[in-house]
Amino acid sequence: MADESTRSTACTGSSLLQPVSEMTNLPLDQVNFVVCQLCALISAFWFRIFLHPSKTSPFIRHVVATVLGLYFALFCFGWYALHFLLQSGLTYGIMILTGVEHMHKYCLVVALSYLSLCQITRVYVFDYGMYSADFTGPMMVITQKITSLAFEIHDGMARKEEHLTAGQKILAIRRMPSLLEYFSYNCNFMGILAGPTCSYNDYIAFIEGEPRRHRELEADKQSKSRLRQDEPSPNVEVVRKVATSFFCLLVFLSVCKVFPVERNIDADFIANTPFYAQVVYLYLSMLTTRPKYYFVWTLADAINNAAGFGFNGYDSNGAPRWDLISNLRILNIEFATSFKVFLDNWNIQTVQWLKRVCYERCPYHPTAATFILSAMWHGAYPGYYLTFLTGIVVTLAARAVRHKVRPHFLHSAAHKLLYDVITWAATQIAICYTVVPFVLLSVGPSLKFYRSWYFSLHIMCIVLAVVMPVKPRHLRLKEQQKSHSQDPDLKLLGAADTTYSHKEKTS
Repeated sequence: MADESTRSTACTGSSLLQPVSEMTNLPLDQVNFVVCQLCALISAFWFRIFLHPSKTSPFIRHVVATVLGLYFALFCFGWYALHFLLQSGLTYGIMILTGVEHMHKYCLVVALSYLSLCQITRVYVFDYGMYSADFTGPMMVITQKITSLAFEIHDGMARKEEHLTAGQKILAIRRMPSLLEYFSYNCNFMGILAGPTCSYNDYIAFIEGEPRRHRELEADKQSKSRLRQDEPSPNVEVVRKVATSFFCLLVFLSVCKVFPVERNIDADFIANTPFYAQVVYLYLSMLTTRPKYYFVWTLADAINNAAGFGFNGYDSNGAPRWDLISNLRILNIEFATSFKVFLDNWNIQTVQWLKRVCYERCPYHPTAATFILSAMWHGAYPGYYLTFLTGIVVTLAARAVRHKVRPHFLHSAAHKLLYDVITWAATQIAICYTVVPFVLLSVGPSLKFYRSWYFSLHIMCIVLAVVMPVKPRHLRLKEQQKSHSQDPDLKLLGAADTTYSHKEKTS
C-alpha cells in the first residue's frame, strides 16, 4: 500500500494541494490540473498586459511563456514532465541533422513512437484504466505540434510553391525555428496542459505582436486597415468561455454518476430493458460524458484568448472573432445531422492536424489511414482501436448516404427538415455506438456491448457502403483532371475545380 501511495504521488507531481483533494474527494492530479489552469488563466491576463509586444521583446515573451509552462508541467506531473523536453529535444535534433527533404517523415515516426512508448508504459506499468490527468495527455498535444511543424517546414523549404494547396501556403514555414522558439511553441504555459494545437506561424505572429499577418488573404483586404489600427479586447469572450466551461463542469459532476456508461453492458439491464429504452439510455450515458471535455477545452481556449492569442479577424458584422484555435463548437456537436459534422466540430484542432498531416497527403485509402493514425495517437487501450475501426465503416456509410440519399430531400423545406431530424437521431446513436469502446477501454466489455446490439450498426454500415459505393477521392480527382485535359474550354474553370476538389476532400 505504501508503494502504491508513493507511486501515485510521483505520478501526480506536487502534493501541496493534498488537503484540497481530500476535502473535495477528487484525485490529486485532477485538482493540480484545474488549479494550474486557473493560474494559467491569471498569468495569461498578466502576460497580455505587462508583457505586451509593444512593451517587451519577442525573446522575453518566449522565455517567460516557456518557463511558466514548464513550471506548471512540473507541478502537475513531477519529473515525468521531463518527457516533454526529451521528446521535443530529440525531434529538434532530427530536424537539424536530417535536412528538410525527409525530416517530416522521421519526426512523425519518432514523435509518435516516443508517445506510444510512454502510453504503453503508463497503461501496463502504472494503472490500467486510470481515467484522469496523466503526463501523456500533454505529450499528445506536443506530438501534434512537432509533426505539424515538421510538415510545414518541409512545405516551406523543400516543396515548390505551385505544388502546395492554399492552406499549405499559409502555414508553410520558410526558415528553421531557433531552439527557444521551438520549445516556446511546444511548452508555453497557455497550451502545455490541455492544448489546443496551433500552427507555428500563428504562434510566432502572436508572440511578435502581428496576429493574422500571414492570413491576410483576399477576403480580408477590407479589414486590413482596421487590424492595424486597433487590437480588440478578448475580455468579454474570455468571461463567456470561462462561464461556459464551469457550467459544463457543474453539469458533468451532477449527472455523470446518474447515467454510468458501464450499465450498458450490465447483464440484468440488457435482459430486462426493452431495446428502445437501451437506445435512449445509451444516448444519455454518452451525452453526460461529453461535458468534461467541454470544460477542459473551453477553459484552455479561454486561457489562450486571455493572453491575446486566438484572434481570427472580424465577422461580417464587424465583431472580433476569437476562434482561431478553438477546439469545439458545442451546439454544432449536439445538433449534428451527420457523422462528418460531428467530427468537424469535436476536437477541431486534432481533426485539422489529422487532415493536414495524413488525409491530404495519403494517396490511397486516406480515410482508413487517418482513423488508424488517430487510434495510434490516442493511446494503447484496445478500446480506442475498436472505436476508430468502427468509425471507418460508419464514415463510409454516412458518406454514401450523404452522396446518394440527401439530394432527394433538398427539393422542399419540409423534406429537408424531415431529413435533418432523421439524420440527427441516426448521427447521435451512431456516435454513441462508435465511442462506447473509447470509454470502456477494454476489449471484453466493448465486445459484450456490441454483441448485445448484435453488431447491428456494423452490419448496416457495411451494407450501405457496399450498396451505395462512393468513388475514392483519388479516382474522383483523376477523372476531373482527365476531363480538363480533354476539353480545353474547361481549363478556364481550373480555379473553381480546385476549390471543389478541396471541399470534396473533407466531405
